[in-house]
Amino acid sequence: MKPPVPLAELRGILVDGEPLPFRVVDNLGRLLLALGQRIHGERQFAALIERGACVDHAEAAAVRQARGFIAENDTTAGRARSMTWFDALEQQVWLLDDLLRKLPAAAGANDWPAQFEAFTDAHIALVERHLDAALFVCVRQQDRRFALYALTHALHSATVVLLATRQLGWPAERERIAVRAALTMNASTLELQARMAEQVDPPSKKQMDLIRAHPLQSAQMLRDAGVTDADWLDAVEQHHERSGAGGYPRALAEPGEIAHVLRAADVFTAKITPRALRPALLPQAAARQLFQEEKGGAIATALIRAVGVYPPGEFVRLKNGETAIVIQRATAAEAAVVVSLNSATGKALAGTPRRDTRLPEYVIAGPLQERNSLPRILPEQVYGLLD
Repeated sequence: MKPPVPLAELRGILVDGEPLPFRVVDNLGRLLLALGQRIHGERQFAALIERGACVDHAEAAAVRQARGFIAENDTTAGRARSMTWFDALEQQVWLLDDLLRKLPAAAGANDWPAQFEAFTDAHIALVERHLDAALFVCVRQQDRRFALYALTHALHSATVVLLATRQLGWPAERERIAVRAALTMNASTLELQARMAEQVDPPSKKQMDLIRAHPLQSAQMLRDAGVTDADWLDAVEQHHERSGAGGYPRALAEPGEIAHVLRAADVFTAKITPRALRPALLPQAAARQLFQEEKGGAIATALIRAVGVYPPGEFVRLKNGETAIVIQRATAAEAAVVVSLNSATGKALAGTPRRDTRLPEYVIAGPLQERNSLPRILPEQVYGLLD
């Protein structure tokens, strides 16, 4: 078998913003970008190269031949396609990667906290533009990019934290602190989380020791980089503590409220995320477990209400037998909006017909239990090219 081709050698056949004609993996074979995902700009390209990005030799050869590629070291980039909102959300993965990778080297510098606060504010503004679509991306995780698990989990947790704190009625500055903490709570375990997401065995004792130490280590990395916000640091240190001294690393009887929200979002998001060791839980099951663990407390209740009984990205069965996917949460004033995929007989429906779940025939009957035969659903298929 021929070795994979470094992505750097394929720059000349890639057009910024166009769907990739192949999968991109890291030097351990872990997925970085799925077929059809996009690369936007040199910053993302450089981040991929730093992770050892490469492409299967046969796939690269086929694409080179199809595109008439001759000069293998040609670095001329093609015409760029403008970014959609989904492209911008994907860029946040690589921007966060860059910032967290800089963290160990940021000790003694003064600009890292300001850079990260600016990133957080920009991320909140981006998510606010399309909250339901952001939640869809959290729920419908179809590309198992285990190499990026720590980054995508942080971003998904931050989305859930933002929704939960809004449900709780927190002031904007406290929301921002909570989101910063969600994005940095696992800063010391980026590679560990990637390895654990793809392994099929339970965590080893060494891994468990690292897990139990990571809240304090992550907070210390932030301090060393110049973070002085006590609420931010405390939330990171305490995000695995549980009321009644049942958590770690210090077994605090009463962890702070921001840390409590972080823990709830962290646990909920982890449960709906697939790993090699286990499939993702249905959001309803994850919400039920959280509610039981929290004994129906205010934070669990707020998170569940914010996410919705049937969150965007959830597959459901309608009263008329159709299979659908939720694209907008229900509110006090409006019913959930869904897009039907298959008829009651299992036949794929043409287009993406929206259904008004207020109508008797389109009422949501419940979550879809058997979903192995369903196709991969790209968010652009059901939302269009959001801007």
